[in-house]
Amino acid sequence: MLKKQKSYREVFSKYGGIMRTGELTKEGITYSVLQKLIAEGNVEKIKYGYYQWQDEKAFSEITVLVSLFPEAILCDMTATMYYGYTDRMPGIWHIAVDNRTARKKFKMEFPQIKPHFIGEKRLNIGVSEGVMEGNRVKIYDRERVICDCLRHMEQIDGEQFKVIIQRYVNDKEKNAARLMEYAAKLGVEKKARRIVGIWL
Repeated sequence: MLKKQKSYREVFSKYGGIMRTGELTKEGITYSVLQKLIAEGNVEKIKYGYYQWQDEKAFSEITVLVSLFPEAILCDMTATMYYGYTDRMPGIWHIAVDNRTARKKFKMEFPQIKPHFIGEKRLNIGVSEGVMEGNRVKIYDRERVICDCLRHMEQIDGEQFKVIIQRYVNDKEKNAARLMEYAAKLGVEKKARRIVGIWL
């Protein structure tokens, strides 16, 4: 069984550690074999129709997220944590997706995600790239993140909001001109000038 187990692991590796039902069928992994792999703890069902290989290099939440939703853009509190603007670990992954995307595809237990459905015109403003745990990810840049915080400031704890703004102001990689450009496009220019502009 050890040899078979190794070959099954290699098959999963071809798909980045996560396989869909159709891919399992294509590779000749039958339902009974799949159930045996699950019972033995080698495979875990992470969502309807999606299965993940489990081993000493267990795939992290971000790996699962990138595999399932390659077009998603990390945003909101997830992005503020990435840039070091907050020390609070969000228990949920915040992702920005096209508002035409089917809602039901985001219903899952692992990882916990909060999709933000955004119109096409605003969706791609400030899209950048980053690396998390060895995975290349789409993520909003610093200025877009601050604009989004300004848009939703009533929903953010006051002390946390203050820390986010202060850390952005002290960030050597900030771009004040870009911030104001985005703010105008996203309808938060007055807030940006009043709350952030006085410190820039």
